[in-house]
Amino acid sequence: MEPVVDTMPIGELLDERRHLLDVAHWMLGSGVVAEHVTDEAYREWYALSEHQRERIGAPRAWLTRVVGSISLARLALSDRDGGPTGPADVGSRGASDTALEDDLGALWAGALDALTPAERAALVLNDAFDGAAGEPVGTAGPAGRHRPGPADTEPLDRARHSLRARAARPTPPRVEDELVDAVRQACADEDRDRLATLLDPDAVAFYDGGGKVRTLTRPVVGGPQVARSLLTLLARHPRTTLHTRPVNGRTGLVARYDGQVAAVVSLDLAGARVVQVWVVLNPDKLRSWNRRRA
Repeated sequence: MEPVVDTMPIGELLDERRHLLDVAHWMLGSGVVAEHVTDEAYREWYALSEHQRERIGAPRAWLTRVVGSISLARLALSDRDGGPTGPADVGSRGASDTALEDDLGALWAGALDALTPAERAALVLNDAFDGAAGEPVGTAGPAGRHRPGPADTEPLDRARHSLRARAARPTPPRVEDELVDAVRQACADEDRDRLATLLDPDAVAFYDGGGKVRTLTRPVVGGPQVARSLLTLLARHPRTTLHTRPVNGRTGLVARYDGQVAAVVSLDLAGARVVQVWVVLNPDKLRSWNRRRA
């Protein structure tokens, strides 16, 4: 499992992306193109193996160099062609991603509508790619996406167990509100022991950065580990606030940094414990939350 220490506080996570956007914008003069260049740099980061990423001592500096290289390449191409630098052509990879999402949407639409985001994570990460015949487990699936291998099996099995536990022990709305607020308070107080008692021992956390911010790419498994990752992400900072809010029809958590929504946290409960945590950090998905606030 990926080390939990790779989690970043929200402030560092957003400041890193803003820094890369500023570098690209300064070089290319376009906010739209800067977004594409920054996303491309993060794609290169996630294209590295875990071992390669672990060997990079200063990821922000590495990403800055990548942004600079991509920007210089775009400028050279623009000079050669005599035209402005525009968004990169998505090519066959983007087309494959779209086709895969369309296929999965048609196959799973009815079933997924009834599930929470965390339930979708546990099922889609594993089951959606099991039907890819002829591919050994653990290899890249359609469009180069990672398919779960032996190292992923235990977390997903625990996730399934947690979902069954939740179904068997539904949490009344009043208890749900109290439990989520207790999680919020434990995070605000940076009380790891208290937070761990609110989590199931086999709790699982999923971090969705959409490949557009630097965050964990594998599920975090185990109450103490999940507590540690959440407290790292939601580290106390004068510019960071955490509130309980309705999320997907239930009580969840919304973290803001400089007044902007930076993370949305869904919690799946079983009885009086949190069994799954789904943290959305993907800037694209958070835009709708910020538009709502505006």
